[in-house]
Amino acid sequence: MTLKFARLGTAGNEQPAVIAQDASGAEKFYSLAPLTNDIDGAFLASDGIARTREALKSGQLDEFSAEGLRIGAPVARPGSVIAIGLNYTAHAAESGANPPEVPVVFLKPANTVSGPFDAAPIPPSSEKYDWEVELAIIIGKEASYLSSVSEAQGHIAGYAVANDLSERDYQIPGAAGQWTKGKSLPGSTPLGPWLVPAEDVDAGNLRLSTRVNGEIRQDSSTSDMIFDAATIVHHLSQYMLLEPGDVIITGTPEGVALSGRFPFIQPGDVVELEIEGLGLQRQEYFRATAGAARPVSFATTTA
Repeated sequence: MTLKFARLGTAGNEQPAVIAQDASGAEKFYSLAPLTNDIDGAFLASDGIARTREALKSGQLDEFSAEGLRIGAPVARPGSVIAIGLNYTAHAAESGANPPEVPVVFLKPANTVSGPFDAAPIPPSSEKYDWEVELAIIIGKEASYLSSVSEAQGHIAGYAVANDLSERDYQIPGAAGQWTKGKSLPGSTPLGPWLVPAEDVDAGNLRLSTRVNGEIRQDSSTSDMIFDAATIVHHLSQYMLLEPGDVIITGTPEGVALSGRFPFIQPGDVVELEIEGLGLQRQEYFRATAGAARPVSFATTTA
């Protein structure tokens, strides 16, 4: 049975839930309150996914209506958000770069993570804000100096949809580039809607796509990734400690605005990103005001 883990409610007050099919095949929401206070590293590290399957079988989890509830990111604020750059050959080409021989790694602040349907701010001075649909890995067990790619696979709890929003004027100009500045803006990592367990996903063969105002921009497959999910986890474990609940976003395929083929995101634009089996996220964009706090109004949808 394929499960979908979600966090529902207002920002900062999300409640953990699992979506599963009932006997008729209809999807139902079940509260995870008997098992955990949140979907976080502690839950994942303590075999939370396996315990959820057993609790569903034994009828321990209560069904509830999620109508009108905001969907938050499917994992509570991670310790680290690690990103892989130029992981699709065609995207490397449209970015003016050669395909990398080893993974390109950078970090994003954990406070960039937002809900998959939250209104999305364009930075006040931004002129080149860009979308990037990406497969996100959620770590389930601590990983350090893993001995093999096959071992790394066992440290992946599940997968989700991510948008690695990027301000290209902040990211690229200059001899050294400034990826951190271009990738660290508030709300620049929408995540979700669901966490789907790794055992339920063929992560190497998923269609992923982006639409802007209903028009297709990206349409590719994770089979085109240069470095697959387990290879990435193994590689990263040689250089950093991966902890349960950490998020790794694995790079985007071709079709971003940086290619010159499409305009950058403008206020009022609607961007929809989807990965086969992992769900769809949707953001409406607005111009952030200089000096304003992060947005506090969020979409209320269970789409």
